[in-house]
Amino acid sequence: MNESTVTKMKQMKLYGMFNAFKTAIESGKTDHYTLDQFVSMIIDAEWDERYNHRIERSITNAKFHYKSNIESINFDVSRNLDRKMVLRLAECEFIEKNENILITGSTGVGKSYLGTALGYQACIQGFKVSYFNTSKLFARLKMAKADGTYLRELTKIQRQDVIILDDFGLQALDSHNRITLLEIIEDRHNNGSIIVTSQIPVQGWYDIIGEKTIADAILDRLIHQSHRLELHGESMRKKRGINKE
Repeated sequence: MNESTVTKMKQMKLYGMFNAFKTAIESGKTDHYTLDQFVSMIIDAEWDERYNHRIERSITNAKFHYKSNIESINFDVSRNLDRKMVLRLAECEFIEKNENILITGSTGVGKSYLGTALGYQACIQGFKVSYFNTSKLFARLKMAKADGTYLRELTKIQRQDVIILDDFGLQALDSHNRITLLEIIEDRHNNGSIIVTSQIPVQGWYDIIGEKTIADAILDRLIHQSHRLELHGESMRKKRGINKE
């Protein structure tokens, strides 16, 4: 009967329940549970299995450039990084409010790490996240315009609860990228959140975008109801290099 039961669990794709049931049978611990406790135990195992799988799938779909997490963030006072603010943002209430996060600072101070850590946290909380290197995203969307898939790509972006635009502003925007950015921002205004990381201070983004009317429209929507973090300090990459010596 047990063999028949575990086979049916596998066929029904109840893998968490299957593993918990099989382990309990093989270890002879079934006598340690009352009937309701045993049922509760295998259901909890199935719930945990599906929850963890959902998080893993969400993280995979986000296509993060590298792994990072809130617990590993360096809150040294020299970095100008408010621990309470970051931990509050990690609760992801900003996503429910359709707010944005703008992270600026010089090369290597940990902007991308922080933005990605918040993205991972959003995945854990059950939100849909997509990570993009901004220059590569613009190049991809420019190609999409040429092959007729542009609107489909924009719709995919629009469906995300959070998008991360990493390394924004490395190059001034041309007319195509300017309009593309405006369309992305327009789609997400009051409908989703954006995390932007940039070496350029926010006040310099007007020059990066160009075309004052479009820049005003983009930045009004992007900056309104945003959380701004300006990181200071020495390059984290340089510090790691010193520590290895």
